[in-house]
Amino acid sequence: MQKLLTAFAAFVLVAGGTVIAADDGYRNTALTLEGIGKSYMGRDIAYMMGHEGADWLERPERDREEGTAKVVPLLKLKPTDVVADIGAGTGYFTFRLSREVPEGKVYAVDVQPEMLDKIRARVKTSKVKNVEVIHGSIATPRLPSNTIDLMLVVDAYHEFAMPREMGQAMAWSLKPGGRLALVEYRGEDPKVPIKLLHKMTVEQARKEMEAVGLRFVSVDSVNLPWQHLMIFEKPRPE
Repeated sequence: MQKLLTAFAAFVLVAGGTVIAADDGYRNTALTLEGIGKSYMGRDIAYMMGHEGADWLERPERDREEGTAKVVPLLKLKPTDVVADIGAGTGYFTFRLSREVPEGKVYAVDVQPEMLDKIRARVKTSKVKNVEVIHGSIATPRLPSNTIDLMLVVDAYHEFAMPREMGQAMAWSLKPGGRLALVEYRGEDPKVPIKLLHKMTVEQARKEMEAVGLRFVSVDSVNLPWQHLMIFEKPRPE
């Protein structure tokens, strides 16, 4: 059903019963060292960091630079929550999340098998019982519908090759009232020492999340040195 809905979203029915391609927000752009040659809703999409960059995710100075220790407490999780770490990479946040939901579950989702192997190895050695590894695709995290209390996406969404489809699939998997926490380097701040294509503004994030039916709740641009923490919610049925 989800595949059918995603396919149908690419078309609209106009007067007289004619079916035409809808504007899905994608445009071809010039290929660059940082971009994949495609934009979405006016934002150039960045190349995904490969598994060869795994050490950068685990660098000792990461907490000092990004305040990563603050992220999970700011999410205000309940012990029973079902959480998804989208673009989990090495599992840097996966295992921090797992400690916060001892009676719940964490799905660690990534498209790179090499990253998932690192998480599986850590699950085995640490004997964590509430982490499940999911091999997602560029179009869907392959999570069940209406099951996730919170999704965390840290510095990864701007690299999604199919952000519209991924956004739709993430929204589909959230429970009504479930939250998506988007952490992205602040595109409005030239002092943040990150390449432009790897940043996002709040305005751009809102535009893209609202396009897939998620409601903007809040933004925290104070507690993290370089990033926005943006919270979106799947509306409850009226």
